[in-house]
Amino acid sequence: MASTPAFKRLPRAVREQQMLDAAVRIFSRHGYHGASMDEIAERAGISKPMVYAYLGTKEELFVACLHREGTRMMEAIAGAAAPDLPADERLWRGLRAFFGFVGAHRDGWAVLYRQARAERAFADELTVMRASIVEVVAGMLDHALRAEGREVAETELEVIAYALVGATESLADWLADHPEADPEKTATRMMNVAWLGAAQLLHGTTWNPPAV
Repeated sequence: MASTPAFKRLPRAVREQQMLDAAVRIFSRHGYHGASMDEIAERAGISKPMVYAYLGTKEELFVACLHREGTRMMEAIAGAAAPDLPADERLWRGLRAFFGFVGAHRDGWAVLYRQARAERAFADELTVMRASIVEVVAGMLDHALRAEGREVAETELEVIAYALVGATESLADWLADHPEADPEKTATRMMNVAWLGAAQLLHGTTWNPPAV
């Protein structure tokens, strides 16, 4: 007679993290539609009914993965970029923490940046997370400008923040595909692009199109 698999009893929180680890791995490899709950359960070493009982449907499981990876990323950035630091050091530490996260959690980045973006059903989740990062960056720029005795319109700060976040995300996606690349060196490259441009703004230098 076939015996029922025996699963080691673990605290619920530990078991959920095992499931999320397995789900992030499978979703990153196969995408949302290509991933199967059977494969996720097998990788986690549990039964498929237990996955449904703990974390719900496949869609709910994917959202839980987004929330966990997004929270990890934001906590890493917030923990590194202390508000009492000089503006350039704060931005540098935030970038280093961000690229460090991507380097250490490539599967998590793939789920956040690649898989979620490709699925309209999860667009709102991703938009909220991205808006939080943009808000942090805009706040850093505003703080630096005010320290120089300058004020910039909120819309301008938001546009610049979106541009910096977009460039940073693109470079992070490059990093995810190059495991040999050093996350800290990548952060330094991005810092040079971001801060040298910001330094021009701090001193009131802007570029305008030539008169036609």
